[in-house]
Parts: sequence; structure tokens; C-alpha cells
Amino acid sequence: MPPKILQSINRLGIIAGAGQFPFMVADGAKRAGCHVTIVGLKGFADPSIAAHADNFRWAGMTKMGRWLRIFKHQQIKNVILAGSVTKSTMYGRFRILRLLPDLTAARIWFLRLKDKRNDAVLSAVADEFARHGIIMEECVKYSQQDMAPEGILTRGQPSEAQKRDVDFGWNIAKEMGRLDIGQSIAVKETEVVAVEAIEGTDRMIERAGALVRNGGWTMIKVAKPNQDMRFDVPTIGPDTIANLAKNGAKMLVIEAAKTVIVDRQETAAAADKAGIVLLSRTSE
Repeated sequence: MPPKILQSINRLGIIAGAGQFPFMVADGAKRAGCHVTIVGLKGFADPSIAAHADNFRWAGMTKMGRWLRIFKHQQIKNVILAGSVTKSTMYGRFRILRLLPDLTAARIWFLRLKDKRNDAVLSAVADEFARHGIIMEECVKYSQQDMAPEGILTRGQPSEAQKRDVDFGWNIAKEMGRLDIGQSIAVKETEVVAVEAIEGTDRMIERAGALVRNGGWTMIKVAKPNQDMRFDVPTIGPDTIANLAKNGAKMLVIEAAKTVIVDRQETAAAADKAGIVLLSRTSE
């Protein structure tokens, strides 16, 4: 296709990690008339995401130079980061051999970062893209319909004890977010049972379940106080509910208008079936 025609099309790049969110972003962008190029992160992205793209390429998590070359070749000026990446892989054995970074990624990781928290890393990635004339957009731009509404989203209602746990834990979870440590905490009887860090939400849920053998605990998952909507937006779905049920949780609290819900009806139905209360609230 001639360059002038390429430029006339609304072209979007997506960097796809794990989970269903990349599918939601790609499908939303296609409905909006975008021509979509997806770079799937090896070891994270679902291979079936390729069918949702006009162009698809694989790339390593630390091959940022390749990401840029792919998008530049497609004359893409706007990209979205979508899906999760398990950051703990950065600290495994033989990490240099397994995740050998290209020069672009190495400069960012070893020279430009003051620390390795999510906001610092992702902001540096966005800055590098901007240096090449590519703007990183809000990841929910094409999935506004999937943002959590305010209210109780299940038939079940919170008990008085659960309400106390929510009031107790909400600001603590927000503070964890402000410190850019994690999005989620587990609470029972006004005690913090577990806190999410680089291991991710699923493993924190498993840890909370192992610690609270009699179950009945609450998970609170929030956005950061000054959430950058370009990346790291909280996401839940049926898989989250299944993991919570398996590990004895009885309530999930999320932040309205700041949390993506994968298949809201299925998620709420799964929560009802498991006897889990799903509450979406604001900070006010």
C-alpha cells in the first residue's frame, strides 16, 4: 500500500501481554475503524490474538527496538499497552540469558531508571516511544464500555463485618498504589492478610488463601491515586473470581470507573455462584 494511503488510515499499534484485555482493546479499535498492528510479547500473549489483528508480529519482552521497528514500518503514530506481564520473570535464574535485552531496552533498564517500580519503567518506555514520534495512548480508549460501574454488581450484599473490612482496607490499598507497590490487598477482621507486589494478583490470592484457612476474607483492588490510564489499569474477570473462590475469599472490592471488567455479566454470575460479593466503589 503506498505511503500516502497508509497515512490516511487510522492506524493503531498494540503491545499485547497476557489475558483477555488485549482482545478487548483490539476488537474495540477495529469497531472504531482502526487498522490494528499487534506486537505479541513472547511468553505472555495468547497466540490467538493474531486473528484479531491486521498485522501481527511476535517480539520478546526486552526487545523494544524490535517493537519500534515494527510500528515504524507500519507508519503507526499511536500505540496502546494492553495485558499483563509477570514482572517477577525479570528476577529469575539466568535472566540475562533468557531475557537478553536489545540496546534500546538495555539503555532504559540499566541507565535511565531511578528505580524499577512499574510507573518508572512504563513511563520510561512511553518516553522512548515519544522520542521516535509514537504516542502511547490511554489503554482504555477503545474499551470504555468495559469499565466498572459504581455499586454492588452481584445479588449478594456485604455483611457488616465485610463493610468494616472495606472501610479499613480501602485507604491502605490506595496507599500501596501511591507507593507503586501493588494494586491489591487481602483483609480479614480489620487485619491486612496479604499485599500484592511483583508476584501479581493471582499469587497474592493464593497466598491469602493459604494464610486464612477458614476463608471469608476480602480482596480490595484499586487504581493508584494518580492513575496513569496509559498503563497498569486494574483488571478483573471470571478467572479472578474462580481464583478467589478456590482460595476462600467472600468479597471483591474494585474501584468504579478505574477498573476493567472482562465480560461483566459472566464475572457477576460467577461471583454469585461462588457466594462472592462484588462491590465497585469510588474513593469519595
